[in-house]
Amino acid sequence: QLQLAESGGGLVQAGGSLNLTCTASDSTPRYAMAWFRQAPGKDREGVAYINWSGATAQYSGALNGRCTVSRDNDKRAIYLRMIDLKPEDTAIYYCAAVRGAALPTKVAEYTLWGQGTQVTVSS
Repeated sequence: QLQLAESGGGLVQAGGSLNLTCTASDSTPRYAMAWFRQAPGKDREGVAYINWSGATAQYSGALNGRCTVSRDNDKRAIYLRMIDLKPEDTAIYYCAAVRGAALPTKVAEYTLWGQGTQVTVSS
């Protein structure tokens, strides 16, 4: 089964930027992939979504306008670049994948998840 591993999280000051990477254990040419996040005491929420080819990307939530999602299928990776980070962006960021041509945006529609990477933004 495909496995996902996130990296790139860490501690950053408000206004700073971070680049997250999600690497898959196998090729993902037919998988839509996404980034979600979950802050303490809150539900998991979507951040960015990218279709299998990388031609279509969507964004949602508070990071919309401050992040960019991309993918490199040859490297079996997707990326999330975040800028102008705020303390309220502090959360565990998860990579997710689901096989198919559609581009789901709901947590329940994704079947594969990574373990997450912690992002902490200090004020």
